[in-house]
Amino acid sequence: MTQSQRVYLVDGARTPFLKARGAPGPFTPVDLAVQCGRPLLARQPFDRIAFDLVILGCVNVLADEMNPARVAALRLGMGERMVAFTTQINCGSGMQSIDTAYRYIRAGTHDLILAGGAESLSHAPLTLRPSAAGWLGKFIAARSPADKLGALSGLRPDFLKPVIGLERGLTDPVTGLGMGQTAEILAYRFGIDRQAADTYAMHSHHRLARAQKDGTLATEVMPAFARDGTIYDHDDGVRPDSDMEGLAKPKPVFEKPYGKVTAGNSSQITDGASWVIVASQKAVDLHGLEPLAEITDSEWAGLDPSVMGLGPVMAATPIAQRHGFEMADIDLWELNEAFAAQVLACLAAWEDEAFCREVLGYDAAFGRIDRDRLNVDGGAISLGHPVGTSGNRIVLHLANAMKKRGARRGIATECIGGGLGGAMLLEAVQ
Repeated sequence: MTQSQRVYLVDGARTPFLKARGAPGPFTPVDLAVQCGRPLLARQPFDRIAFDLVILGCVNVLADEMNPARVAALRLGMGERMVAFTTQINCGSGMQSIDTAYRYIRAGTHDLILAGGAESLSHAPLTLRPSAAGWLGKFIAARSPADKLGALSGLRPDFLKPVIGLERGLTDPVTGLGMGQTAEILAYRFGIDRQAADTYAMHSHHRLARAQKDGTLATEVMPAFARDGTIYDHDDGVRPDSDMEGLAKPKPVFEKPYGKVTAGNSSQITDGASWVIVASQKAVDLHGLEPLAEITDSEWAGLDPSVMGLGPVMAATPIAQRHGFEMADIDLWELNEAFAAQVLACLAAWEDEAFCREVLGYDAAFGRIDRDRLNVDGGAISLGHPVGTSGNRIVLHLANAMKKRGARRGIATECIGGGLGGAMLLEAVQ
């Protein structure tokens, strides 16, 4: 058997995450990928055509940007011979791009891969209802003026009300539950109350505000320049003055009136892109690269879609079990903040002896994650959650946070709509 090759995350960059505000934002998914891709590639000591492959996660692909990975690669000047493909596994798409790169390089078939995620939720399409589409088909097929007039008489007012594609995309097609409803199920199961969820959300905003102020994100976040000259240089959904009084005001969204999930303690609908450069030992040596971290393991898990928020528990735990890690062996965690209640439920599950014994196969509880090791610079509640991008961002930020703090080991993990989870283990370069 061929020995596995070592795999490194050597650099990365992302755009600011821009909150959707009721209209298409200034950038499409490919626009965003290009905005952060250009400065990232420009600072490398090798030509951009040196890459073997480009992989980009994207969920809401626009009709004008089919296979956005290829469109982005061409716009980035990576050459017509550059092979590029797009991945889609809902919220895990950006992490899937890294995982695919990791597995190719580990197998020895590739040496240098650009892996990313891009999403512009503000550009999510509006669609016709099936009944409206049927009427439109009849109207188009009508030949004579009389037939057109006859078809026109079948037009109903509700045909003019489009279906919001994003809303349907956030509803599980098997269970019929919205993603927020699945978080409510977990809140009930693990006893997460509204105050705990709001407190977590408040800390997310405070941590991101601190990271923006002290320059922690300076090398990670690249400014984006709109066609009208507007410069976007920071994640604009953050609320530095977030407090418990303000967070107590929003009403529950999914389970009225007693639910725990509100707009204030949920991830924001956002546009953004992120790239990382994944390299083999051969590429590191050839180009004199200084890796941020080594990618040493990854895992994907499936679970009941109605409790999809436990995906991080189901994906990250097998990694710990394979390597014999205890909770204390993981220095930093990036756990995507889909909902505050969902994050807190994952933490509670790892502390629940019965759950760990019956579901995870432990003899006792796996343990408690120290909050000082979790999402140290905020997360999707304050940053936003461009679904195809978030998995990429949390891996990139984990690598940067590990390097800054001198951490040995970290796990990036996320829940994925449809009942999936993803996790990736990073270790300091030895």
